[in-house]
Amino acid sequence: MKLLVTGGAGFIGSNFIHYWLKKYPRDYIVNLDLLTYAGNLANLKSIEGNKRYQFIRGDICDAELVETIVGNEKIDLIVHFAAESHVDRSIEGAAVFIRTNVTGTQVLLEAAKKHGVRFHHISTDEVFGSLDLKCKDKFCETTNCDPHSPYSASKAASDHLVRAYYHTHGLPVTITNCSNNYGPYQFPEKLIPLFITNLLQGKKVPLYGDGLNVRDWLYVEDHCRAIDAVIKKGKIGETYCVGGNSEKSNLEIAKTLLKKLGKSEKYIRYVPDRKGHDRRYAINAAKIKKQLGWQPSVTFSEGINRTIEWYKKNEEWWRELLK
Repeated sequence: MKLLVTGGAGFIGSNFIHYWLKKYPRDYIVNLDLLTYAGNLANLKSIEGNKRYQFIRGDICDAELVETIVGNEKIDLIVHFAAESHVDRSIEGAAVFIRTNVTGTQVLLEAAKKHGVRFHHISTDEVFGSLDLKCKDKFCETTNCDPHSPYSASKAASDHLVRAYYHTHGLPVTITNCSNNYGPYQFPEKLIPLFITNLLQGKKVPLYGDGLNVRDWLYVEDHCRAIDAVIKKGKIGETYCVGGNSEKSNLEIAKTLLKKLGKSEKYIRYVPDRKGHDRRYAINAAKIKKQLGWQPSVTFSEGINRTIEWYKKNEEWWRELLK
């Protein structure tokens, strides 16, 4: 099979490329990435010479380029990771989020429709809004969209577009809405790598508000396995929620990292809360477990240890990004 992976130089995309090339030695991957601030070819340095891998620098909003790649490369499957994804940045300026996450998705869908290409769309649990800390509810595939940030609104719009192309044009699509990922190659503006790299430099960690906002955490390799399961066994037209069954408050994350890196709680610096900060996300992943046999294989304890060790061993990688 020949795959077009969009945003493959980013955090989850690059992990997916490594995963897929290793597991499927007969497949070929074309990676289309514009290399904005979060795209980093150093993530893929180990496969630069791989004959089953090709990198193309380009914009998913460039309809002519996308059409040429999908047609000329005879792509069988598009796996769409490319997105602006940082909530704080979307609050400061929403336009680029609408362009990349909505228009870019539509451009890719058009190319897929023209050439009859299977389309898998990577989305987020943030499209569902926010849960109360005291309730036992979790997001699932039938939860109504209720996005609270320009970022999550743009992702919700892209989810709707993907479904529209399935219902209107019969395009073979699947969608995954995933909880917070962590692991190797994550850009150090996101919570876990930010905290780890700050502490490794002897700096304090900035904690929003009271630190009690809760997220469901999933090790990135488990996410790649979930995408694989949906691509191979998922039902066309269906959405699958992917979660780590590991809810942690930001304060818990901070305290865990402080303990593992030998720092006191004096290294926590409380900062004013983010505008419209969602209180809790949690995923009910029963559907993908029951129908496709997927469930997380890496516990949070194991995953966070792996992640800390990776950032310790790859200091050159993250220090280059902080310049």
